[in-house]
Amino acid sequence: MEIQEKNNNNNNNNNYDSWSETGSTSGGSERIGYSGPLSGPLVGGGSKMRKTSSKKSARFKDEEEYVEITLDVRDDSVLVQNIRGGDSETAYLATQLVEKRPNASSLGSQLSFKLRQVSQELKRMTSSNRLQKIDRNKSGAARALKGLKFMTRNNVGNEGWAQIEARFDQLAVNGVLSKSRFGQCIGMSESSEFANELFDALARRRGITSSSVFKAELREFWEQITDQSFDARLQTFFDMVDKNADGRITETEVKEIITLSAGANKLSKIQERAEEYAALIMEELDPDNLGYIELYNLEMLLLQGPAQSSNLKTATESRVLSQMLSQKLVPTKEYNPIKRYGKRLAYFIEDNWRRIWVMGLWLAICAGLFTWKFLQYKERAVFQVMGYCVTTAKGAAETLKFNMALILLPVCRNTITWLRSKTKLGLVVPFDDNINFHKVIAVGIAIGVGLHAGAHLTCDFPRLLHATDEEYEPMEQFFGEERPNNYWWFVKGTEGWTGVVMVVLMAIAFTLAQPWFRRNRLNLPKTLKRLTGFNAFWYSHHLFVIVYVLFVVHGYYLYLSKKWYKKTTWMYLAVPILLYACERLIRAFRSGYKTVKILKVAVYPGNVLALHMSTPQGFKYTSGQYIYLNCSAISPFQWHPFSITSAPGDDYLSVHIRTAGDWTSQLKSIFSKVCQPPSINQSGLLRADIGQANDRPRMPRLLIDGPYGAPAQDYKQYEVILLVGLGIGATPLISILKDVLNNIKQYNEIEDGIVESGVKSNKRKPFATKRAYFYWVTREQGSFEWFRGVMNEVAENDSDGVIELHNYCTSVYEEGDARSALITMLQSLNHAKNGVDIVSGTRVKTHFARPNWRNVFKHVAVKHVDQRVGVFYCGAHTLVGELKRLSQDFSRKTSTKFDFHKENF
Repeated sequence: MEIQEKNNNNNNNNNYDSWSETGSTSGGSERIGYSGPLSGPLVGGGSKMRKTSSKKSARFKDEEEYVEITLDVRDDSVLVQNIRGGDSETAYLATQLVEKRPNASSLGSQLSFKLRQVSQELKRMTSSNRLQKIDRNKSGAARALKGLKFMTRNNVGNEGWAQIEARFDQLAVNGVLSKSRFGQCIGMSESSEFANELFDALARRRGITSSSVFKAELREFWEQITDQSFDARLQTFFDMVDKNADGRITETEVKEIITLSAGANKLSKIQERAEEYAALIMEELDPDNLGYIELYNLEMLLLQGPAQSSNLKTATESRVLSQMLSQKLVPTKEYNPIKRYGKRLAYFIEDNWRRIWVMGLWLAICAGLFTWKFLQYKERAVFQVMGYCVTTAKGAAETLKFNMALILLPVCRNTITWLRSKTKLGLVVPFDDNINFHKVIAVGIAIGVGLHAGAHLTCDFPRLLHATDEEYEPMEQFFGEERPNNYWWFVKGTEGWTGVVMVVLMAIAFTLAQPWFRRNRLNLPKTLKRLTGFNAFWYSHHLFVIVYVLFVVHGYYLYLSKKWYKKTTWMYLAVPILLYACERLIRAFRSGYKTVKILKVAVYPGNVLALHMSTPQGFKYTSGQYIYLNCSAISPFQWHPFSITSAPGDDYLSVHIRTAGDWTSQLKSIFSKVCQPPSINQSGLLRADIGQANDRPRMPRLLIDGPYGAPAQDYKQYEVILLVGLGIGATPLISILKDVLNNIKQYNEIEDGIVESGVKSNKRKPFATKRAYFYWVTREQGSFEWFRGVMNEVAENDSDGVIELHNYCTSVYEEGDARSALITMLQSLNHAKNGVDIVSGTRVKTHFARPNWRNVFKHVAVKHVDQRVGVFYCGAHTLVGELKRLSQDFSRKTSTKFDFHKENF
């Protein structure tokens, strides 16, 4: 490359060293004359200079090809006078770069800086000529443009810069922004190390060696990192890796950027294997063993490495159908308020008609009982003294009797499991909402207690105390000849103290059952915190035994009813208490002989304890159901529910337990003490294969109770199922996956047997599920170890593609973000070569960030026109609303119907 200078000021005595190697200091920032061997020393005389560096640039291989640029140097500007060689893009580049640089204190340093930029950019363009071999087709370019975005959340252009400028004014000190605050300023504060490397790369390109920048320099940085051209993004990323600016990336530099990218995405396992993955990239991109890779190698990897996108497009999808579906899903606003609200009401009734009729029936019964007792006491003599106070109290008491009996039925788990599994009542009764209905009845009891106690204490008792002798005379048969003279008379009686104790016990149980206390969400002092949590909820809820005894006593010793057949409390409670007592006896008897043998224990990242147990004789279950566990070493009374992760066809029973509370933490601690550390080839932090060990450790004694019905077990009703799990919520869905997989294996074995024998058999009951989509979203990379075996087993045995697996890791930045670009490249390379995903460690490639759930539903709707899809979700409540809304939206606007089921836990 040749560069000429024409000095119109006749200042020919200036030596070239003054603007080739020596930098200037401006405003406290040190500048260097050039960015290393990339430009090389500038040597020459007269009006011409030629680069004569002995070290060839990696970006500029062809020495015969050069570009000659003649510059017109004035006092305050550097202009391009003539360009010889190159093309139109070269000319445009030169005219764009050679301008006045802010904050330059000398013409020499200004010209030196611009010459370096021109030199580096021209070399990059020359090197990019080698990219002609790469197929830059439309689809490849479009895919590449999705990558290497340094700013994915901030706006670009003037509006975006206005926000950055405002942050600069807040964070800068004396008009200078430090490197440590650069990430915060550009909106990359959560990736400070990555932001620091980006700062260094941008500074090297401009010859800035200080750790701070002015606003004008930050503006240059911002324009570069928000440049929409793929070439500019690629160059910036290359500069981040190429720390010595020699145009070559060595294996050490690749390892450093892998470590940096993995750290920004919280991928600790990739950080640990950075050296191995760096060698893989060098092996792929440096086949000639030159010891370095160049810019065009990275572009080749981006264009040829098929990124796995979350838009879920496949070659078999009908684009026409997809476009029609998108048009149908566009929301249309109804301007008539009557029609708008009428449609909403119709949709609400359609989605909740089973809940509506159950709630309506319950409210009608409560209202009927209240009204009946209210009118009954209105006709009695006591009404003349106590008025509507006594009618209200007695009406509320009647609803209390009913609700205290009814509240036991939703927690009779065996009965509900039998009803939903063996009868057709599940079509009209929402058994999945049993716990929610239990809570609703509890609210009804609280209202009844408030009306009953409030009316007695604040209304009818005071009226009785202040009644005249004439008014009291009809009351003698109820309260005695000696009139009550104060409140203590009412409290000390059996009716009084039983009522007070019941209210106190119910208030304690109701309060500790609230999510804030049960899940320890409140920031309480340590002394009070010990009184909350799941243990406190569990024990306080079992105060109901005392409450029911007092309730029967309270209902027997009544002031206003003396005949036994009018004391109806025991009549309401007899059947529910008997049913609940039988339930508890069945549980105790069944769990007594269902002591299980521990086969395997593993503690995985994310504090997940996996227990593999022997299957008790006669124990039959369906995928999606759950069991209760009891560990006498912790408490002989506490039973905790956990979803079954094994399938009915497995020769063991397994659960995966996340240690999120006091009981689960104690369980993990107990097993950790008796387990041995894992070997190199074993997963999990602690492990014990009991069946193979000679010196078997003494395992804690576990009892199980169940199985019990859950929403997920209804998956067999659908030919197509969509399974969505968040974190540990994937446990019941994993069991379903394994069941579908076992069915595939069994079907293949039968088919092979039929082919070999030539005999057809129709004895096997057909399996309803023909297609399964599984979406698992987790925050931590280590979580994928929980079900690694299942993922690999599905990938190996599902040759017909019945199960479609999608793993999402939300700690990794979305596809297209520069912070995850190298992880994407590495993922494609490793999966193509070894068939293993670097994030999950399975054969299933992992998507980054969160799924676009609308695209997920659209994908299923396009694939299964005119079919009914069962959507099963288990996980945090935050996603319930969106999935339910999408299920309803697609069901109403497409021919594919989605039935949403939510796991309650």
